[in-house]
Amino acid sequence: MTVLLRRPAALLGLLLVALHLAVAIAAPWIAPFAPTSLLDAPLEPPGATYWLGTDDLGRDAFSRLLWGGRVAMLVAFAAGAVAVLGGALLGLAAAYRRGSFDDVLMRLVEMKLAVPTILFVAIFVTGFGQSVPVLIVAVGIIQMMGVVRTTRAAGIVLMEQGYVRAAQLNGEGGATIILRELLPNVADLMAVEFALRASSALLLVSALSFLGLGISPPTPDWGLMVEDGMALLESEPALVLAPALCIATLVLGINLAAEGLSDALGLDAARGGGG
Repeated sequence: MTVLLRRPAALLGLLLVALHLAVAIAAPWIAPFAPTSLLDAPLEPPGATYWLGTDDLGRDAFSRLLWGGRVAMLVAFAAGAVAVLGGALLGLAAAYRRGSFDDVLMRLVEMKLAVPTILFVAIFVTGFGQSVPVLIVAVGIIQMMGVVRTTRAAGIVLMEQGYVRAAQLNGEGGATIILRELLPNVADLMAVEFALRASSALLLVSALSFLGLGISPPTPDWGLMVEDGMALLESEPALVLAPALCIATLVLGINLAAEGLSDALGLDAARGGGG
């Protein structure tokens, strides 16, 4: 952690992420209005009462901006966790088992990577509904593919280590070796992967909401706010620029923190590939 804090870019990233987290947690107490309240004041310009103005339905844009960060980070971080935990376990299992299990898993990963992300999400939400838990699972699966390949490559290297061979000679089962010997030794890699996947998930969820495949109205969400405000961009630019700036600064913060963490741990943050 000390090494990480010595890197100005990484420190800036941590501060941006911490600021967004603090605002999201405090949103219920600092938002002047409920995010879905219709205030009978549509398209009010920014002022003392409505800091960012109101949208075409009369909802306070500033309050929706604060609450939208909670939804965005919940989906992004939860999807990142699903991707890293699921991908790490599958990747290490493939490295341990090899053979047909490894071949089938990697062909499935390649098949998923060949399917356009938007098409996959559209099919997923059509079958299971358009809700936050469904989005977390769908985005988590999308982000998981790169983690599987990364941890599989690391696991193949670890399988040649003496302590793994000693565990095998001691008669330890495959699950025990994966959880006790392999998983702790890819913890640093998983930390970097989590940051990268959370950042990608945030962009993806915002894009999906913009296209109508993400968070459902009237739930406050930055991507939805950008989409709703596009028709009013010339007359009410704050309705688009404010949520877009929030998305950009949070993604930038996560990426800077991930890059600093990767450098501090001596890892290549880009080697995880797509997915």
